[in-house]
Amino acid sequence: MKPVIPSNISIRHELRPGDIGTVVHLHGAIYSSEFNYGIAFESYVASGLAEFHQHYDPQLDKIWIVEDEGKMVGFVLLMHRTERTAQLRYYLLMPAYRGMGLGKKLMEDFMQSLDEKGYGHCYLWTTDELPAAASLYKRYGFNLTEEKQSDEFGKRVVEQRYDWYLSPGY
Repeated sequence: MKPVIPSNISIRHELRPGDIGTVVHLHGAIYSSEFNYGIAFESYVASGLAEFHQHYDPQLDKIWIVEDEGKMVGFVLLMHRTERTAQLRYYLLMPAYRGMGLGKKLMEDFMQSLDEKGYGHCYLWTTDELPAAASLYKRYGFNLTEEKQSDEFGKRVVEQRYDWYLSPGY
């Protein structure tokens, strides 16, 4: 069943001035509140977004900015790594917007873009503290391929890598 998204919610695909700062702020505030991540995590997000912007190619990359009447409430991006490999990064929905089908909508759009852009492989990094996100990734064909201890987010976490392949022999 296709999710019914409220009419006040829109998704745009281009960055505007202030968006990068808002994404960094939202990640810092939400992950601090929900998981006690420190300023190091916010810095990690900022550096990754700067890298994305510096290497942005509309033929290879894509952005989803979820807005509620102009206010950013969600975000995800598809970042090219090689001609056939992409990375899913910075998937985020503000708590009040979870459970209404937006996460599923973003993943469906993301997977469709992998296909349209010709990617055969995609990966993402998350932590073991996000089982709902991991469940969503698994539903779309991502498999856990690596785990490692990390102190990069201001506290000790287990980082997890998930990979998706278009075909098993890729």
